Amino acid sequence: MNCGARFTTYERHFESPLIVIKNSRSSEPFDRQKLMRGLMTATKKRGIPPARLEALIDNIESELRNTLKNEVRSTVLGEMVLERLRDIDDVAYIRFASVYKDFKNADEFKNALAKLDH
Repeated sequence: MNCGARFTTYERHFESPLIVIKNSRSSEPFDRQKLMRGLMTATKKRGIPPARLEALIDNIESELRNTLKNEVRSTVLGEMVLERLRDIDDVAYIRFASVYKDFKNADEFKNALAKLDH
């Protein structure tokens, strides 16, 4: 996995903000801390170092900035996270997917498990 460049707070200040467009059509600034909290919850007790999660976020942010667009749909962002988590830890992938996709029943959970069969 290419981890991309790390950005300092100072460097981020001068970049145009990334905006996340939610399903409700509302928008909010891309929030690294919010994404980190979600990843920390998904990886709790999985032995994944926070630096690995920071690298995952760095990679996503770099990919988004390389598109030269300042907006991303929340669904695209969620899929980017899931794609990377699948390669890191199966349990974290399922935990994140269950919250992100808001599983309503066991079949939705089974479908997510099936996607782990690379």
